[in-house]
Amino acid sequence: MSATQKPRAAPEAPPTAPRERAPTGTPLYVHLPFCAAKCHYCDFFSVPDKGQDRAANLNAIQREAELYAPRNPRTVFIGGGTPSLLSIAELTEFLDNLERITSFRSSAVEVTAECNPESLDRDKARALLDLGVTRLSIGFQSLHDEVLQLFGRVHSVEQSFAAFESARSAGVTDLNIDLIYAIPGQTPEAWEQDLGRVLALGAEHLSAYNLTFEEETVFHRWLSQGRLAKSPEEVELAHFEVTRRLTQAAGLEAYEISNFARTNRHCRHNVNYWHNGTYLGIGPSAVSKVGATRGGNLKAILPYNRRIEASGDARTWEETPSATERLFETWWLGLRLAEGISASEARERADFSASEDPALAITAGLVADGLIEETDARFRLTARGLPLADYVARRFLAAAP
Repeated sequence: MSATQKPRAAPEAPPTAPRERAPTGTPLYVHLPFCAAKCHYCDFFSVPDKGQDRAANLNAIQREAELYAPRNPRTVFIGGGTPSLLSIAELTEFLDNLERITSFRSSAVEVTAECNPESLDRDKARALLDLGVTRLSIGFQSLHDEVLQLFGRVHSVEQSFAAFESARSAGVTDLNIDLIYAIPGQTPEAWEQDLGRVLALGAEHLSAYNLTFEEETVFHRWLSQGRLAKSPEEVELAHFEVTRRLTQAAGLEAYEISNFARTNRHCRHNVNYWHNGTYLGIGPSAVSKVGATRGGNLKAILPYNRRIEASGDARTWEETPSATERLFETWWLGLRLAEGISASEARERADFSASEDPALAITAGLVADGLIEETDARFRLTARGLPLADYVARRFLAAAP
């Protein structure tokens, strides 16, 4: 998945049914797992590029696409990993093959590629545009070189701004910038100054995330060892409020908890995740949700390559949540969006047909607690509930059968 919304932890349930091609039009996620270095906060599957056989893995991903990728996908998201790490020649071969398999260039309303500053210049940005990519997402993460080093990033602040300007000069008109806030020792005042500098660039989209300490990351280990300390909750809240205030003043709509965009520049691929829609993921660790069933691929390069070569199927787990589980999941995902969600939308998206709706008791409790509100049959997070979106999600997840 794109780095925006991750699924629940995978159950230990290996697939039992043969895998089929995703329906025509299904949004497509492509996971390219290679990075220049592994970031200390990152819990997505990626591997340092040095010593890896990129060609073999790209061939395996292409083979998986030939077997299962949808024809004419509505959106495409190329994530990782660092897709921009690939050379222009590699990107050309890979995306030309993806076009041959899916015809995405004529069908997709949005094609995103994730990029890191150290591997994005004007020529590569221009090549990506020529190859059918319409939107670039650049990982700035911080405006302080010492913080970038703490993060394990291999680029500098200067390279971040240079990459943005390179993309603009190449003709990219749909740009996202990724930033992280509530870094240990960072004050709300310092964050306000940094965010102001980024907003002055005029990007069409901003993703700004509160730093988290995910399990199996270097940061989580350092936190448990006392080498790092989380920002206090009141400081995190102050950073959150600064983000909402400055983005609004800059003309960006807070359309999701951590995502802000100019009019009609929302990331359509990720909105489909928050709508709990269908999507197909290819590549190591990629997750798919087709109909009511979802599953995920091996989180390893060589085993993934071998499985694709041997059987064409690299899935290691699969599950089909109950209708009630789908309903509750649809609610907490939908509430992350500023547009909110209605009970009828939730039932339709979850394919929930029972006469009694168990989600309504949960929403009533959240309304009573002042965390969500109802207007014209639509439910949305309140100002109090916005920074507590993860707690709201847990209320639904805890009630699942």
